[in-house]
Amino acid sequence: MKPLASVPADGSAKRPPDQIDVHVGSRVRLLRMTIGLSQERLGEKLGLTFQQIQKYEKGANRISASRLFRIAEVLDVPVASFFDGLPGRRGEGQAAGFEEDSPAPYMLDFVGTPEGLQLNRAFTRIADPAVRRRIVELVKSLAEPDENPTDRTEPDAPPES
Repeated sequence: MKPLASVPADGSAKRPPDQIDVHVGSRVRLLRMTIGLSQERLGEKLGLTFQQIQKYEKGANRISASRLFRIAEVLDVPVASFFDGLPGRRGEGQAAGFEEDSPAPYMLDFVGTPEGLQLNRAFTRIADPAVRRRIVELVKSLAEPDENPTDRTEPDAPPES
């Protein structure tokens, strides 16, 4: 019988992280960054190291229900917010009833970047709707054409505020 070379000596097999764990971790990261909280500070508030927070955010370690509840308290969000946009619920991009379609995963990825957060924070501080519309038009004019546009707004329609 041929020995299994890929199984460690302790008998445990290294499996890739579950996609739900990865999604929940990315939502922890997004919500943490949205309020400007560092991994180190979140770890301090939870009695954890920043390395443990990193592992949670990458989905490498699963977050227990009680820990997820505490994270929600620290970030001041409902626990359900960690599951928003979870792929595979009702089919990708399918909304139920009057619910709007979930944003595409790449949109959530962008919002979680430092540039996405800076752009969102600055944009929401612009009070004049006309200026906001002009900025949207400027960005659209600078962007490369989208092969598969999912933006359902009309070209001349003002963006929702």
